[in-house]
Amino acid sequence: MPPTAAHSDGPALLLRDLRKSFGDVIAVAGLDLEVARGECFGLLGPNGAGKTTTIEICEGLTVPDSGTVSLLGLDWRGDANELRQRIGIQLQETQFPEKLTVEETIRLFRSFFRKGISVEESVTMAQLEEKRNSRIGGLSGGQKQRLAMACALAGDPELLFLDEPTTGLDPQARRNLWDLVDRLKGAGRTIILTTHYMDEAERLCDRVAVMDHGRIIALGTPKELIASIGGEQIVEFAVGGTDPVDASMLAQIAGVQSHRVDAGWHQLSVSELHTAVPRIFASLEAQGAHLTEFRTHSATLEDVFVSLTGRKLRDE
Repeated sequence: MPPTAAHSDGPALLLRDLRKSFGDVIAVAGLDLEVARGECFGLLGPNGAGKTTTIEICEGLTVPDSGTVSLLGLDWRGDANELRQRIGIQLQETQFPEKLTVEETIRLFRSFFRKGISVEESVTMAQLEEKRNSRIGGLSGGQKQRLAMACALAGDPELLFLDEPTTGLDPQARRNLWDLVDRLKGAGRTIILTTHYMDEAERLCDRVAVMDHGRIIALGTPKELIASIGGEQIVEFAVGGTDPVDASMLAQIAGVQSHRVDAGWHQLSVSELHTAVPRIFASLEAQGAHLTEFRTHSATLEDVFVSLTGRKLRDE
């Protein structure tokens, strides 16, 4: 892969007081965001959070009502043609002509750009060597996503937008796409990734922003955000339907940072699992509550989102 464009001190993406409404629905509500060059940045949020609208504004597909949008020091109002030469976009689902071959498709996309990487490099990078002469209609979902990535990279972009690139893929295809993103990160490209998968964001992103109701409600590295909920481990349990549970007694247990109930499951954020769990058992026994299920896991970005919003990321 050839080197990326010359380094600049300015951010790759800068949004200031960005706003967009559709009738009475406010999709983006005064959003501020800055992404450094060479950073893999994740934008997370449930359906309706404003994530897709924000990305479409950045990609030049939607015009904001107000605010500032700067990409690579340029803006869509005065520099649209130049920006199209310097950014790459992979949509969540890309429709290709099914009778074209992989090589013909990449060659077509390469022809749109003044400069870029060769067709041969694109085929190799996307690990499609064995499929280069295959027609699009015969590719698997993962192969089509890798082809979409190759097309997005045809112009050797400085800034790459990946919109939920692994949605609908099987686990092996997801990991193949992760490996490709890792190689792009290693080459110093700036990547803006939207995803519904928290493990994907933790695995790939240098920083993440969590959106809800058109605003950024949390911003930082995955480790910083996980640490922000106050506990390294999550304890979840369910009790008999009529059994009493005194939340105040659980909150007094040493090491328990927070408590909430979601669909009958009690969720505790704890800092010292080995000492907190026996005390939780003892407290429930003293209260006359009978456990029906019990589990623990390390805190994740999903737990951060639930802590902030009271709902899971993939809630419809």
